[in-house]
Amino acid sequence: MKYALLIHEDHANYKDEDGWNEIIRRHEAFGEAHASAIVGGEGLNGPETATTLHRKGEETMVHDGPFAEAREQLGGFYLVEVASLDEAMAIAKDIPFAGDGSVEIRPCIDEG
Repeated sequence: MKYALLIHEDHANYKDEDGWNEIIRRHEAFGEAHASAIVGGEGLNGPETATTLHRKGEETMVHDGPFAEAREQLGGFYLVEVASLDEAMAIAKDIPFAGDGSVEIRPCIDEG
């Protein structure tokens, strides 16, 4: 089964170049350690680059930035294919963070 591992953290932790380089190195090591399960993923640019479309009835509104102001923002994701939620959680526990953060583990719709 495929699971999306959605990484939420404070982008303020990535302001200095040394911190940025260190977290990239840690994600590369994570990718190598879990290469057999990872089928995709990407880091995302900061929330200030986001555009959000919000629909209410027939009206669509466009907002610069994320829909909700929050300390933690969606920073990236991994797509993994594993046999169980337990395996997905074990991988998610290894995802590196520059500070505090969370990982939302969401099963993908099984179209098989």
